[in-house]
This record gives sequence, C-alpha cells and structure tokens, in this order.
Amino acid sequence: QVQLVESGGGLVQAGGSLTLSCAASRSTFSINAIGWYRQAPGRTRELVATISSGHIAYYADSVKGRSTISRDNAKNTVYLQMNSLKPEDTAVYYCKATTNLGDYWGQGTQVTVSS
Repeated sequence: QVQLVESGGGLVQAGGSLTLSCAASRSTFSINAIGWYRQAPGRTRELVATISSGHIAYYADSVKGRSTISRDNAKNTVYLQMNSLKPEDTAVYYCKATTNLGDYWGQGTQVTVSS
C-alpha cells in the first residue's frame, strides 16, 4: 500500500508559477508510475502529467510546454512545476501512484489562479 500526500497548492495570479509535491509513504523505486491529475468544479478528473519509473514523462496538451514533472526517488517525492498559469488551471490537483498491486490516490491540493 502507498500513501500519498500532496502539497504546494495555493492562490496565484495568472502568469505565475507553482510547484506541487507528492510525497509517498514508501520508496518510489517500487512504483511503476506516478501521475498528476486535476479536477475542476463540475468537471471530470483529467490527466495532467505522468512520469514512469524510468523517468519518462508525458504531458496533457493543456499543460505541455508550461509544466515539468520530475521524481526524486531518494526523497520518495514527485514534483509538478507549473509556469504561466492560467485561470483554467484552477482545480484540485491529485497525484496517483500505479503499482503492481493497484492504484493509490492522494487527498489533493487546491490550485486557484486568479485573472
């Protein structure tokens, strides 16, 4: 089992930057992939970015070029740096760990971008 804790959300003006962190309760070496998802009010949860155990990253078109996902296995933490934030980036951001035993979600962190 893996417990995930997100942090780093907050209120930021459009054009600003945030770095979200997802801390895992055990070594990320054993986690196949970790992804960031977001859910805005009234909308379904959507994929933002993922990173594999081999550090291969994937980005949704909506954040490509503005975001960087990275993982620090020594700290059991995955980061999502977001730049040039837009009001439409406002959502609760969740991280998800994919393991051989299943998927695990964190509780989420709120990101609010003001115009």
